[in-house]
Amino acid sequence: MDFSLLLVIAVAVTGVITLLNLIWWRPARRQSLQAAEAGTTEGLTPHAREQVLKEPWPVDYARSFFPVLLVVLVLRSFVVEPFQIPSGSMRPTLEIGDFILVNKFAYGLRLPVVHTEILDLGEPERGDVMVFRFPSEPSVNFIKRVVGLPGDRIRYEGKQLYINGEAVPKALLAEGPAKAPGELMLAEQLGEVEHRIYNNPRDPGPQMRELVVPDGHYFTMGDNRDHSNDSRYWGFVPEDNVVGRAFAVWMHWDGGLPSFTSMRRIH
Repeated sequence: MDFSLLLVIAVAVTGVITLLNLIWWRPARRQSLQAAEAGTTEGLTPHAREQVLKEPWPVDYARSFFPVLLVVLVLRSFVVEPFQIPSGSMRPTLEIGDFILVNKFAYGLRLPVVHTEILDLGEPERGDVMVFRFPSEPSVNFIKRVVGLPGDRIRYEGKQLYINGEAVPKALLAEGPAKAPGELMLAEQLGEVEHRIYNNPRDPGPQMRELVVPDGHYFTMGDNRDHSNDSRYWGFVPEDNVVGRAFAVWMHWDGGLPSFTSMRRIH
């Protein structure tokens, strides 16, 4: 289900009904009221006047919901959109059940549904946590960390990420959770962004020869390096598939009561 498409349709339908009511149906009801009043010497009762001017229920609902739906569409399309994290590919940065906020204008303004860029406001930077439409299935949204920018040479070998021939710095922080024996939590430095990743030395994981990121594309990886379906497997993210930059967790819900104690910025 494409919620953006449904929202656009709802705004269009309620907007058309509201406009028709404003320029056609409302004046017609007022003319009917004038004709009814002219046909009686005693005048109409307040109740009778109200019945003549009363809006049909579809018009009443459309006029009430149109401004609300329009505001939601504008905010969701051009300002901030909420997403839920469905998998553990971005652990420990993001956990399953986290609800995040995504900045929709950080990488330029795009029209809803068609995703055409109408205003260039910036480009993804190395280290950003980015939401994008999966290249093989654009109806599905993915969230990963931007590792490679256009023109970068990327290699992943022996649990080590290399960018343009240089090893990305990382340092051991702690042993990982007990449910993943041998898993290590490390601090990794991508440009100016320091973030945490999981690596498991016992898991051979993928090896990737050096690749060059094409113009207009990005190379992404999950922070849970041994358990992430990312660019190492299916390739680069086209610029046209970019949705926005994730910047905050505002709620966590794992099936019980929602928790707001996990509110935090995303690094």
